[in-house]
Amino acid sequence: MSFCERDNGEEREVSVLDEVLKVANSMGAWITAAPIVIIALVQVLLYYRQIYHAADAVNLKPEQLRKAFHTGMVTSIGPVVAIFIIMVGLMSVIGAPMAWMRLSVIGAAPTELTAATLGADAMGVKFGGEGYNLQVMAVSWWTMAINGVGWLLLVGLFAHKLEDVREKVGGGDTKWLGILSVAAMIGVFGYLNSRNLTKISGPFVAAVVGALSMVVLLQVAKKMPKIKEYTLGIAMLVGMFAAMFY
Repeated sequence: MSFCERDNGEEREVSVLDEVLKVANSMGAWITAAPIVIIALVQVLLYYRQIYHAADAVNLKPEQLRKAFHTGMVTSIGPVVAIFIIMVGLMSVIGAPMAWMRLSVIGAAPTELTAATLGADAMGVKFGGEGYNLQVMAVSWWTMAINGVGWLLLVGLFAHKLEDVREKVGGGDTKWLGILSVAAMIGVFGYLNSRNLTKISGPFVAAVVGALSMVVLLQVAKKMPKIKEYTLGIAMLVGMFAAMFY
């Protein structure tokens, strides 16, 4: 859908989506989104400072901390690339400020894209398609916000109780707690990945190639211990590239 506007006495065609993005990328939208992103950044810095205080309490050495941060940074490359790709798609429809804010707070790019799409579907319009006007964009924004409320409320109200639950389930046995935590993570990620294994597709190829790459890399790491901390990040990237070529 498009309409005409006059520019220095000349008419030019302007799409509705262009007008939507003009509002979505306005200074007001940036100012509205910035405080939440700043709060998230402050939280990161506070956690970073608290880590060093906790490290002193348990006698962790600075080189151990640096190695842990380095490993985490390398491991995050794969997921960040996927999030960045989806963020670019979101920016092209709902604007950069909202995409920046939502992914800074939640970080689940597929979930945010799904929420924005469901908001448009509720208005009977294809996400980013014909008829995607300011009203539909507002519904997409609201759907994304409401979609994240449940998670934030759960964390705020019950997160401080989870450690007590974990201790009761584990019975104070640190080895059993370790096994329980690993098993829970395998179950969660296995469930999330199960939908990708029902048919041969891009996600299926990424999951299978990534898993095989991880097995090979772990064997290589036995002979080359220095690459051990990079194995997960490399396996993710190999899986992603395999899916792209597929």
